[in-house]
Amino acid sequence: MLAAAPSRFQALDIFRGLTVCFMIIVNTSGNWGTTFAPLLHAKWHGFTPTDLVFPSFLFAVGNAMAFVMPKWQSWPQRQVLLKIFKRTAIIFLLGYLMYWFPFFRLNDEGSITSFPISETRIMGVLQRIALCYGIAALLVYYFITRTAVIIGAALMLLYWALLLLFGTGTNPLSLEDNAARLLDIWLMGEKHLYHGEGIAFDPEGWLSTLPAVANVLAGYAAGAFIKRMGNTYEMLARLMLAGVACLALAYVWQLMLPLNKKLWTGSFVMLTVGLDCLIIAAIVYITHFKERTRWGNFFEVFGKNPLFIYLLSELLVPIMWMVSVEPGMSLYSWIYQTIFSHAGAYLGAFLFALAYMLLCWIVGYLLHKRRIYVRV
Repeated sequence: MLAAAPSRFQALDIFRGLTVCFMIIVNTSGNWGTTFAPLLHAKWHGFTPTDLVFPSFLFAVGNAMAFVMPKWQSWPQRQVLLKIFKRTAIIFLLGYLMYWFPFFRLNDEGSITSFPISETRIMGVLQRIALCYGIAALLVYYFITRTAVIIGAALMLLYWALLLLFGTGTNPLSLEDNAARLLDIWLMGEKHLYHGEGIAFDPEGWLSTLPAVANVLAGYAAGAFIKRMGNTYEMLARLMLAGVACLALAYVWQLMLPLNKKLWTGSFVMLTVGLDCLIIAAIVYITHFKERTRWGNFFEVFGKNPLFIYLLSELLVPIMWMVSVEPGMSLYSWIYQTIFSHAGAYLGAFLFALAYMLLCWIVGYLLHKRRIYVRV
């Protein structure tokens, strides 16, 4: 069992690295007007490959938690709780500051204007990761795995009920009238929400974080199962069966509660958990059973420093938008227009994202070669 542990950690690093890699690609299209459809989120109900990226990262967070839990069990309770709350707070704060960065704005004339704290977005990707990590960590620390998973299922059902009970209008699952949006507006006000949908609505809001906790708990359950069973064909078969069962449940559930990443519906949770179980089973099979690991070295670079590389990828973008190369043209647009647009509108936008991902990979590779791993 102990001899097999490195392969399981390698599979986790590859899975996590795959997630970060594709997260960067889907976040940095050279031109959003000509982006391949699979690299865009579903507009509302529905599912695209891009919608799998974020829940997969949450799944990986839970997976990693399964391997550190034995260490936690040997620590005093105070030390464990301090670790959980400190990590939750730091990741949440990093996410908040990332959206506020660079703490000023440029108006249409290119002049610097203020960016007051009263207009900053409070929730976001890292904020959701922080909250889901904190809640899930407390659950798996105080309860056995089965109980924690049951609580995760209860959170999904509770969220479903809240959507139906407190949504307004004729369609409580619409963009305008869903309960998640209404609660966020009541708690934070419209200026603190994301406005990318055309109205104040945060796809990483407070209420929709409840079902997202289940993605972390599912990742934890999968990691604990792999750790307990070892790298055996029985483990692989049962993990794949669990994935298929989740997909079947998602199919049935979406007939009543549509797949919706922005609302993070329970059917969406089950679909993404099912796919993640199958993906990580495939990675374990290739890396351990077939002993083919070289292909995964590229993704391990991302997996070793996931938080740092993600932050780097998100902070470089606003800088590139603010640097003006020509009047009315940012460095970001100039690079796309000058280099990548010649490959065609859609292919050029994709190649820009691919090149940007490789730039982030190079930074991660240099850190990896020097054995520098940024931990929170």
